[in-house]
Amino acid sequence: MATLHLVNRSPLESRALEQCLARAGEGDAVLLIENGVYAAVKGADSEAVLKSVVGRVRFYALGPDLDARGVEASEVGETIRIVDYGGFVDLTADYRPIQSWS
Repeated sequence: MATLHLVNRSPLESRALEQCLARAGEGDAVLLIENGVYAAVKGADSEAVLKSVVGRVRFYALGPDLDARGVEASEVGETIRIVDYGGFVDLTADYRPIQSWS
């Protein structure tokens, strides 16, 4: 089964996303949570990094965390699917193991 990677730190404050993507394998998923959702914003420095692994890795961002940070859905890159808490739970059921990056 593929791995679910949880990234909770902004790419501006941590190398967690970069380290995660260096280890993410084919078919893995990355869920951006907490300040990690800043990586989902169109035009962010991390956009090119995310696009470089699309097709190998699926990307998700937690909607309530986007909302809490004032990020509108229209500001999120097209390669990233926004999920609610139920979607978060579904991802934890669909992927094993789960790896947290911070």
